[in-house]
Amino acid sequence: MTQSLYKFTVWISQLAILNLLWLGFSLLGFVVFGFFPATVAMFIVLRSWLRGEDDLPIFSTFWRAFRAEFFKANGYGLIIVGIGVIVYSNLVFMSVNDSRSMLLFHIPLYTFVIFVALTLLYLFPVYAHYDLGFFHTIKQAFLIMMIQPIQTVVMLVGIVASVVVMRFIPALSFFFGGSFIALLIMATCYHSFQTIEQKQKSRPN
Repeated sequence: MTQSLYKFTVWISQLAILNLLWLGFSLLGFVVFGFFPATVAMFIVLRSWLRGEDDLPIFSTFWRAFRAEFFKANGYGLIIVGIGVIVYSNLVFMSVNDSRSMLLFHIPLYTFVIFVALTLLYLFPVYAHYDLGFFHTIKQAFLIMMIQPIQTVVMLVGIVASVVVMRFIPALSFFFGGSFIALLIMATCYHSFQTIEQKQKSRPN
């Protein structure tokens, strides 16, 4: 019981430190250039913890990942922001031109937005877990999202529940707003990755 409580407090303190690192390094890159590499670094640290490597020094592991993945992570960020700008422009255009013909474009656009958003849930965990090429990472994130609907629902429920709790207790957002939600996503995805890898190993050659 005492040992379990100790492990729990260690995890909580580590998550708080990780969240502060994520916030700090995001601001270090003026958010625009810091957010995506800091997020990638956070997921890499969380993956290490889930693999049982929880004795790694947090700061040096985070800093190493942030520095190594800075340009590649910002490349993904550029694509994500670009898609966001295109979607927003289309939504504004459709709101101004609210003719019946425009209604035909609503369904495909909203469908596209949903698939992009769900793929983003898997993008950073796939990035942290696999050593893949730039566009192959996006493709793998999309494919895993498509074949793991239950895990996707679990992630969404966990994220919504976390956001609701943090709205009632705002202080939690400062210490765990990013790291705890990222842990929910990474833990769920890591379970999916292991399931997929076990199925691949069990296939006859």
